[in-house]
Amino acid sequence: MDRHIKTPITEEMAVSLTYGDYVFISGSIYVARDAAHQRMIEALNRGEGLPIPIRDATIYYMGPSPAREGNVIGSAGPTTASRMDKYAPTLLDLGGRAMIGKGKRSKEVIDAIVRNKAVYFAAVGGAGALLSKCIRESKIVCYEDLGAEAVLKIEVERFPAIVVIDCEGRNLYERRDSLPELTP
Repeated sequence: MDRHIKTPITEEMAVSLTYGDYVFISGSIYVARDAAHQRMIEALNRGEGLPIPIRDATIYYMGPSPAREGNVIGSAGPTTASRMDKYAPTLLDLGGRAMIGKGKRSKEVIDAIVRNKAVYFAAVGGAGALLSKCIRESKIVCYEDLGAEAVLKIEVERFPAIVVIDCEGRNLYERRDSLPELTP
């Protein structure tokens, strides 16, 4: 089912989504990858706060490229989500609600998704140039010294994704009836 949703993704919204739903997301999303996640967890371990408001936030694991003149951002495709698996449960337990990436997630992340009534979306890998057309604004929020790994806040309009893991832990990657029969 196609759904048009807006951030922030509340618990009520997350609960309404089912694995296999196609969504078009509009609103604010944070972009963070490995190095930024590590810094956020290190800050928490030191007793400091997070540099972004995490409650009901959506974090996109995006591999951005430099913007060409006149563009908001360069290619903006998803990166492999499993690289954030050691950090994601902590951020979900603090109120994070949604993640966008590509690929499978660990049992610990799936358990945290269920425990926190969150959701994991997949964006189409290899379609970064097309996905960048959905980004209306992009600005660095923190960790600018990390270059392409800095945390960004982006404003998206009709950003396409699919619910891969819903708040009940149902996983599109494990759903056998989702694959077409192959005949020779």
